[in-house]
Amino acid sequence: MKKRLPIPGVLDVLDELNPFKVKRQRIMNFNPATSVASRKPAETSKITVFDYSGNACTEETLVSLEQVFAYRDKPTFTWINVDGIRKDDVHAICQHYMIHPLIEEDVLSIGQRAKMDDIGERLFCILPMMYFNSEASTIDQEQVSIVMGKNFVISFQEDPTRDVFDPVREKLKIPGSRIRNGTMDFLCYSLLDVIVDSYFTVLDKLGERIELMEDVVQHDPNTRTLARINFLRRQVFLFKRGIAPVRELVNGFLKSESDLLEDNVTKYYKDVYDHIIQCNDLADNYRDMILNVQEMYHTQLNLKMNEIMKVLAVVTTLLTPLTLIAGIYGMNFHNMPELESHNGYFYTLGGMGLLLVLMILIFRKRGWF
Repeated sequence: MKKRLPIPGVLDVLDELNPFKVKRQRIMNFNPATSVASRKPAETSKITVFDYSGNACTEETLVSLEQVFAYRDKPTFTWINVDGIRKDDVHAICQHYMIHPLIEEDVLSIGQRAKMDDIGERLFCILPMMYFNSEASTIDQEQVSIVMGKNFVISFQEDPTRDVFDPVREKLKIPGSRIRNGTMDFLCYSLLDVIVDSYFTVLDKLGERIELMEDVVQHDPNTRTLARINFLRRQVFLFKRGIAPVRELVNGFLKSESDLLEDNVTKYYKDVYDHIIQCNDLADNYRDMILNVQEMYHTQLNLKMNEIMKVLAVVTTLLTPLTLIAGIYGMNFHNMPELESHNGYFYTLGGMGLLLVLMILIFRKRGWF
């Protein structure tokens, strides 16, 4: 049986979900007419190159952009990773590697929808790389563009400080590994695979937050809790919106008739396709779960209100006969024999107290409170 966290611990963990401390993220932020012009050049840029074959592999961090050009005509396979988007650098690389201007425009765009294109002798895909920001409990997205040629793969990343490509780098350093003996389509698959697999890490974090939110809703259904639910639902929506088109992207590789894709690599892209379908299904499940949490919140709120109304109704019912008795003997008519009684005041209070106790016993026996 799954152990539930005590409510104080849950509240401490979910304090980071306070939407009033987090900068609001725009969901509909893509305008294809202005996105290229509005992109600011990266403050820092780093270009790393893996040049490899089955027998050798060299890793190099380039000092100047011109060093990239020498790898185009080499007989070995080359992976060029550009960290930090700068318009002039992207334009120079695309010109030298004969990459279509439409692909260049997509690389420089902001907030592009995930897609795959087959233009000329180049295969191109663009998709989001997802990170879970533990400090703010938000989902950060980084746009990644991948261009594949006959003997090279060029990847463009927006954030030069982080990525999820370390497993690919480690495999490239292993002599005789499948990726070292494979062609460029297998390297492209490997990059897509680690990106899609990283989505599961983000999903795990979202799942933890949703489960914690269920505990909070059961114990503390207040306005602050509702704000947390809405904030968490927004993060799930952002994640789902980002990964949903990736399914079409991978399907594009499966259906492509490009000479750059070998038949024996198709099964690997099919594996990525299965993973992205699973990610979409989990995202849908989490979206349903957060909606259920929201419904649970309203249910708990209604139950809490019903309990309050129940207490007020019982109190009102108990006071009604006492008010009636007090009202009768407060009419001050002259012809009321009880007014002349020496102990009438005490008899009346005693009767009212006895009636109150009797009503409480009856209510308790019937289970009304």
